[in-house]
Amino acid sequence: MKTYRIRKPKIVVIGGGTGLPVILKGLKDQSADITAIVTVADDGGSSGSLRKSVNISPPGDLRNVLVSLSEMPQVFEDLFQYRFHESDEFLANHSVGNLIIAALSEMKSSTYEAIQILSKIMQVEGAVYPASEKSLTLHATYTDGSTAMGESTIGQNGKQIQRVHVTNTGDDEEPRASRKVVQAIMDADMIVLGPGSLFTSILPNLMIKEIGDAVKKSPAEVVYICNIMTQKGETEHFSDCNHIEVLHDHLGESFVDTILVNTEPVPHDYMDRETYDEYLVQVDHDFKGLRNQGCRVISADFLELRDGGAFHDGDKVVEELFRIVFGSRYS
Repeated sequence: MKTYRIRKPKIVVIGGGTGLPVILKGLKDQSADITAIVTVADDGGSSGSLRKSVNISPPGDLRNVLVSLSEMPQVFEDLFQYRFHESDEFLANHSVGNLIIAALSEMKSSTYEAIQILSKIMQVEGAVYPASEKSLTLHATYTDGSTAMGESTIGQNGKQIQRVHVTNTGDDEEPRASRKVVQAIMDADMIVLGPGSLFTSILPNLMIKEIGDAVKKSPAEVVYICNIMTQKGETEHFSDCNHIEVLHDHLGESFVDTILVNTEPVPHDYMDRETYDEYLVQVDHDFKGLRNQGCRVISADFLELRDGGAFHDGDKVVEELFRIVFGSRYS
């Protein structure tokens, strides 16, 4: 059931991956004024294939965000999310929604325009913007000095990532933020980072200089939703404080105001290791280190166990976000 308010808090959510739609759906149900800024550095799976074939921004994360904020009837949502079987040869593993986004992007010569049109068709509540209007390539430098490129490959080398940056895929120009993105960040009451992969879902957005600078300058409360589990090839052996240290190091200053940390343990042997093979162990806690980073720490049970995996409980997280936004800078 939706909650309606006289003035909705303006909440900007930045990221990508599977965690983002969970939070967005909860915010929609609470009638927040939502802007979702979605990574366009994905180069794997259906998104990567379409990105190469049609020369568009990767549609997968954008598709999931649109669905999470849509008021479409369930049957239309199911159709949009339907993925063809592996045996279907040419269409194998492509989702209907990805194909629609690809077609509309080609028709309008712009993924940005395609997403705005689909937002109206799908009765999306809020604004959905690709972080950039051009596809981006993610680059990583490892602690041993070696480098790699491509979102789908940089976590496969068995090395610790030191830094990431992004470039335009098709030209040598500096990556730019999509139209309206910077203004949305500056007008926000709250900016939420995550949940999502630190190096491949969150940082690719912040590494667009205009976006990173806007997040640092915005008067909004910046909240980081820390991952529950460490991630193979990205955050192995990381504490919650290590996540913040990486964010602050990449942007050159302390900018995260608050971190949400799950303290509920995942039962031993609960995780389905075949399905969730990239997730290792729970993130360690370093509350003293977080305070030294200038972060307010909110630790609680944010855990939802389902389908053999450990996820954020969207309702619990959103309840805490609203407690923050109404209790701090929003009035």
